[in-house]
Amino acid sequence: MTDTNAPPMVKSAARVFDVFGLLVHHPDGLSLTEISDALAFPKSSAHGLLNTMVARGYLREGLRDRTYRLGPALFELGSAYIASTDLVSDGWEIVRATARACNETVHLAVLDGSDVLYVAKEESTNTIRMVSAVGKRFPAYATGVGKILLANFAESDLHRHIPSTSPLPTITANTITDVGVLRRAIAEARSRGYAIDIEESTVGLCCVAAPVHDASGQIVAGMSVSVPSMRFTPERQRELLALITQQANKLSTILGYRA
Repeated sequence: MTDTNAPPMVKSAARVFDVFGLLVHHPDGLSLTEISDALAFPKSSAHGLLNTMVARGYLREGLRDRTYRLGPALFELGSAYIASTDLVSDGWEIVRATARACNETVHLAVLDGSDVLYVAKEESTNTIRMVSAVGKRFPAYATGVGKILLANFAESDLHRHIPSTSPLPTITANTITDVGVLRRAIAEARSRGYAIDIEESTVGLCCVAAPVHDASGQIVAGMSVSVPSMRFTPERQRELLALITQQANKLSTILGYRA
């Protein structure tokens, strides 16, 4: 059945993107026959299309004779795209959309030394909610978003981002103050791809956090949703984890990350 609500497609333009999508997985290149067979293009029209893409620099000669691979013009496009992205400005849009979707307070934070620094936030409209401010700092070891940011570092490098005092300063009764226990919590966050804070930084407040990656694959920020403990039921936790992971992945994609 044809989707009558689908936007109109220009066949020749769609074929250009199909060729790009195919050659991404074949860095050494493919022949005209291999491309036309894989994409079900008539060989005659595929030949003209490929020659045009070569002439414009979007394809180049492959490593085998009479084959095509991605060209340098795509690098220029990709570089221009990366230059146009910005963690904070792009992050604000994702943070707002996430807060609207769950009606809870959402933060975007970066790691600065041993602290997390909140660079974007949108508050819930609920009467009982977390009230915070952009520019506020908090010890990374005591927050969910901090643990997911610390998960970016190898065990041998963690000491640079964890206070040297032992035990760690207590903020609430639930704060992890034992460095060994904290390292295990960070390792767990690294393994499962998210972190949870159960009243470790603020009494009565829980949060779930997910990582934001840049084009190189490094964790450059953490995104979290904060919820009063009375609303942090197991079902709500699962819902928010799915949402924050999806939205953090969306921001990562905007920043050029490909899993």
